[in-house]
Amino acid sequence: MQPLTEGAQHCLKFSLATNPRTHALQYKDYLGNVVHYFDIPGEHNQLAIVAESLVHVSTMPTLPDALSPDSWRDLDELVQSADYEDLLLPSEFAHPSELLGALASELDVRRRDDPLTLLSEINSGISAAFTYSPQTTEVDSPIDDALRDRKGVCQDFSHIMTALVRGLGIPCRYVSGYLFHGTEDNDRSAQDATHAWVEALLPDLGWVGFDPTNNLMAAERHIRVAVGRDYADVPPTRGVFQGDAKTELSVAVKVMPSEAPIPEDPSLAIPEQLVLQDQHEQQRQQLQQQQQQQQ
Repeated sequence: MQPLTEGAQHCLKFSLATNPRTHALQYKDYLGNVVHYFDIPGEHNQLAIVAESLVHVSTMPTLPDALSPDSWRDLDELVQSADYEDLLLPSEFAHPSELLGALASELDVRRRDDPLTLLSEINSGISAAFTYSPQTTEVDSPIDDALRDRKGVCQDFSHIMTALVRGLGIPCRYVSGYLFHGTEDNDRSAQDATHAWVEALLPDLGWVGFDPTNNLMAAERHIRVAVGRDYADVPPTRGVFQGDAKTELSVAVKVMPSEAPIPEDPSLAIPEQLVLQDQHEQQRQQLQQQQQQQQ
């Protein structure tokens, strides 16, 4: 949940609160993502996690309209100069299939023109070929579901583009993050949810972001939280619990400019019943300690 500090983006402030309360530790994974982890051994009926960040995103450098045709050779030399194997091979949610091959033929996905031009065309081609339709797929849906129905959400479109780009021998990584929606922006993606897009490695340019959901180049409105081979590497939360219980997940996201202090937002606050439960649990533990001391 903690945004990356990399390139033009700097995470200036980050806080993580849970209820029931616990102490969270952190580490960096092999891709540089910050992972926070914690345990809550006591019995509880609900868990609330609230993350707040202040992020500064510098103006992105202007990209050229195209690269030279020799860029394919430069790209291959770049790939050979370091270990990008994990971002070139198929992964759990981004892998070849018969339906993906049909889309590749439809979009004429092959080494032609130059890498930047081709990636831009794939980005716009996916945006035009698919309908943004929430709740038509799940977080663990294979790409064939979206390919078959020609509809899905940002996660599906990013997995599809990732698989196509890797098939060209271009390192490509899945990006999980947030998108700021301005009043003048006609974004298809939902405002109250996390967002996903891709980054491809290009010679002389480094990692360049493409948003196939909204047919955009990733820029100042895209806030990068984590990168991975696909969604399986970077879910916002992951965990296990012991006990016989049904689970239900509720998520709220708010992204806003930082000219003013962050206002109170009921949808992002820890629910009052959890605060009361936490207070009751603290009182119970204090009473238990007092009884043990008296004994």
